[in-house]
Amino acid sequence: MDTTALLTDCYDRVRDEVHSVLSGISEKHLNERLDEETNSVGWLVWHLTRVQDDHIAAAAGLDQVWHSGGFEERFGLALPSDDTGFGHGPEDVAAVRVDSPDLLLEYHDAVHEQTLNYLRGLSPQSLGRIVDDAWDPPVTLGVRLVSVIGDDMQHAGQAAFLRGVLERRR
Repeated sequence: MDTTALLTDCYDRVRDEVHSVLSGISEKHLNERLDEETNSVGWLVWHLTRVQDDHIAAAAGLDQVWHSGGFEERFGLALPSDDTGFGHGPEDVAAVRVDSPDLLLEYHDAVHEQTLNYLRGLSPQSLGRIVDDAWDPPVTLGVRLVSVIGDDMQHAGQAAFLRGVLERRR
Protein backbone atom coordinates (compact mmCIF):
# COMPACT_ATOMS: atom_id res chain seq x y z
CA MET A 1 0.00 0.00 0.00
CA ASP A 2 1.41 3.38 -0.90
CA THR A 3 1.29 6.53 1.22
CA THR A 4 -1.62 8.09 -0.65
CA ALA A 5 -3.73 4.93 -0.37
CA LEU A 6 -3.01 4.65 3.35
CA LEU A 7 -3.89 8.28 4.10
CA THR A 8 -6.95 8.10 1.85
CA ASP A 9 -8.18 5.06 3.75
CA CYS A 10 -7.78 6.92 7.06
CA TYR A 11 -9.68 10.00 5.86
CA ASP A 12 -12.37 7.76 4.32
CA ARG A 13 -12.82 6.19 7.76
CA VAL A 14 -13.33 9.65 9.28
CA ARG A 15 -15.98 10.40 6.65
CA ASP A 16 -17.69 7.08 7.33
CA GLU A 17 -17.82 7.80 11.07
CA VAL A 18 -19.23 11.29 10.47
CA HIS A 19 -21.94 9.85 8.21
CA SER A 20 -22.73 7.15 10.75
CA VAL A 21 -23.13 9.59 13.64
CA LEU A 22 -25.30 12.01 11.66
CA SER A 23 -27.47 9.46 9.85
CA GLY A 24 -31.05 9.91 11.04
CA ILE A 25 -30.16 12.15 13.99
CA SER A 26 -32.89 14.53 15.09
CA GLU A 27 -32.29 18.28 15.14
CA LYS A 28 -32.90 18.17 18.88
CA HIS A 29 -30.13 15.64 19.46
CA LEU A 30 -27.85 17.40 16.97
CA ASN A 31 -27.73 20.53 19.13
CA GLU A 32 -28.48 19.12 22.60
CA ARG A 33 -25.80 19.10 25.30
CA LEU A 34 -25.63 16.94 28.40
CA ASP A 35 -25.13 20.11 30.44
CA GLU A 36 -23.95 23.68 29.94
CA GLU A 37 -20.28 22.67 30.06
CA THR A 38 -20.33 19.98 27.34
CA ASN A 39 -20.24 19.92 23.55
CA SER A 40 -23.08 18.94 21.24
CA VAL A 41 -22.93 16.40 18.42
CA GLY A 42 -23.30 19.29 15.96
CA TRP A 43 -20.44 21.21 17.54
CA LEU A 44 -18.17 18.15 17.56
CA VAL A 45 -18.74 17.40 13.87
CA TRP A 46 -18.53 21.09 12.90
CA HIS A 47 -15.26 21.42 14.84
CA LEU A 48 -13.59 18.30 13.44
CA THR A 49 -14.55 19.39 9.93
CA ARG A 50 -13.37 22.97 10.46
CA VAL A 51 -10.00 21.74 11.76
CA GLN A 52 -9.55 19.39 8.81
CA ASP A 53 -10.56 22.16 6.42
CA ASP A 54 -8.21 24.68 8.04
CA HIS A 55 -5.18 22.40 8.35
CA ILE A 56 -5.42 20.74 4.94
CA ALA A 57 -6.04 24.03 3.15
CA ALA A 58 -3.04 25.61 4.89
CA ALA A 59 -0.77 22.67 4.07
CA ALA A 60 -1.96 22.58 0.45
CA GLY A 61 -1.97 26.34 -0.11
CA LEU A 62 -5.69 26.26 -0.91
CA ASP A 63 -8.72 28.26 0.18
CA GLN A 64 -10.76 26.70 2.95
CA VAL A 65 -13.98 25.10 1.75
CA TRP A 66 -15.68 26.99 4.61
CA HIS A 67 -15.09 30.21 2.64
CA SER A 68 -14.85 29.13 -1.00
CA GLY A 69 -17.83 26.78 -0.81
CA GLY A 70 -20.12 29.33 0.82
CA PHE A 71 -20.52 27.30 4.01
CA GLU A 72 -19.61 30.20 6.28
CA GLU A 73 -22.68 32.07 5.05
CA ARG A 74 -24.93 29.01 4.98
CA PHE A 75 -24.17 28.10 8.59
CA GLY A 76 -24.60 31.76 9.63
CA LEU A 77 -22.73 31.36 12.92
CA ALA A 78 -21.98 34.43 15.02
CA LEU A 79 -18.27 33.55 15.17
CA PRO A 80 -15.13 35.02 13.62
CA SER A 81 -14.54 33.95 10.03
CA ASP A 82 -11.43 31.92 10.89
CA ASP A 83 -12.91 30.19 13.96
CA THR A 84 -12.37 26.42 14.07
CA GLY A 85 -13.55 25.79 17.62
CA PHE A 86 -10.13 25.68 19.28
CA GLY A 87 -10.41 27.20 22.74
CA HIS A 88 -14.19 27.33 22.72
CA GLY A 89 -15.83 27.75 26.08
CA PRO A 90 -19.43 26.89 26.91
CA GLU A 91 -20.86 30.09 25.40
CA ASP A 92 -18.98 29.56 22.13
CA VAL A 93 -20.17 25.94 21.94
CA ALA A 94 -23.74 27.10 22.52
CA ALA A 95 -23.36 29.55 19.62
CA VAL A 96 -22.74 26.69 17.19
CA ARG A 97 -26.28 25.60 16.40
CA VAL A 98 -26.73 23.57 13.25
CA ASP A 99 -30.08 23.62 11.45
CA SER A 100 -29.71 20.24 9.81
CA PRO A 101 -27.40 17.24 9.73
CA ASP A 102 -27.56 17.50 5.93
CA LEU A 103 -25.70 20.82 5.96
CA LEU A 104 -22.99 19.34 8.20
CA LEU A 105 -22.69 16.32 5.91
CA GLU A 106 -22.50 18.50 2.83
CA TYR A 107 -19.72 20.58 4.39
CA HIS A 108 -17.84 17.53 5.63
CA ASP A 109 -18.10 15.80 2.24
CA ALA A 110 -16.77 18.90 0.46
CA VAL A 111 -13.83 19.09 2.87
CA HIS A 112 -13.26 15.36 2.43
CA GLU A 113 -13.17 15.76 -1.36
CA GLN A 114 -10.65 18.62 -1.13
CA THR A 115 -8.56 16.49 1.23
CA LEU A 116 -8.55 13.51 -1.15
CA ASN A 117 -7.70 15.71 -4.13
CA TYR A 118 -4.71 17.05 -2.21
CA LEU A 119 -3.58 13.59 -1.09
CA ARG A 120 -3.62 12.32 -4.70
CA GLY A 121 -0.85 14.76 -5.56
CA LEU A 122 1.48 13.87 -2.70
CA SER A 123 4.69 11.93 -2.95
CA PRO A 124 6.22 10.09 0.02
CA GLN A 125 9.06 12.63 -0.03
CA SER A 126 6.62 15.53 0.48
CA LEU A 127 5.62 14.20 3.91
CA GLY A 128 8.88 15.51 5.39
CA ARG A 129 8.15 19.11 4.36
CA ILE A 130 7.85 21.49 7.33
CA VAL A 131 4.35 22.99 7.45
CA ASP A 132 4.49 24.65 10.89
CA ASP A 133 7.72 25.89 12.43
CA ALA A 134 6.00 27.38 15.49
CA TRP A 135 6.59 24.07 17.31
CA ASP A 136 9.76 22.40 18.58
CA PRO A 137 10.36 20.24 16.71
CA PRO A 138 8.71 21.79 13.66
CA VAL A 139 5.65 19.97 12.32
CA THR A 140 6.06 18.05 9.07
CA LEU A 141 3.30 17.49 6.57
CA GLY A 142 3.15 13.81 7.50
CA VAL A 143 2.75 14.59 11.20
CA ARG A 144 0.07 17.20 10.43
CA LEU A 145 -1.94 14.80 8.25
CA VAL A 146 -1.83 12.09 10.92
CA SER A 147 -2.65 14.50 13.76
CA VAL A 148 -5.75 15.68 11.88
CA ILE A 149 -6.86 12.08 11.44
CA GLY A 150 -6.34 11.38 15.15
CA ASP A 151 -8.21 14.51 16.22
CA ASP A 152 -11.05 13.83 13.77
CA MET A 153 -11.49 10.23 14.92
CA GLN A 154 -11.46 11.24 18.57
CA HIS A 155 -14.20 13.84 18.02
CA ALA A 156 -16.23 11.49 15.80
CA GLY A 157 -16.12 8.90 18.59
CA GLN A 158 -17.19 11.50 21.13
CA ALA A 159 -20.08 12.51 18.88
CA ALA A 160 -21.19 8.87 18.47
CA PHE A 161 -21.05 8.28 22.22
CA LEU A 162 -22.92 11.51 22.95
CA ARG A 163 -25.63 10.68 20.40
CA GLY A 164 -26.11 7.29 22.03
CA VAL A 165 -26.41 8.83 25.51
CA LEU A 166 -28.84 11.51 24.34
CA GLU A 167 -31.06 9.04 22.50
CA ARG A 168 -31.27 6.76 25.54
CA ARG A 169 -32.03 9.56 27.98
CA ARG A 170 -35.67 10.07 28.74
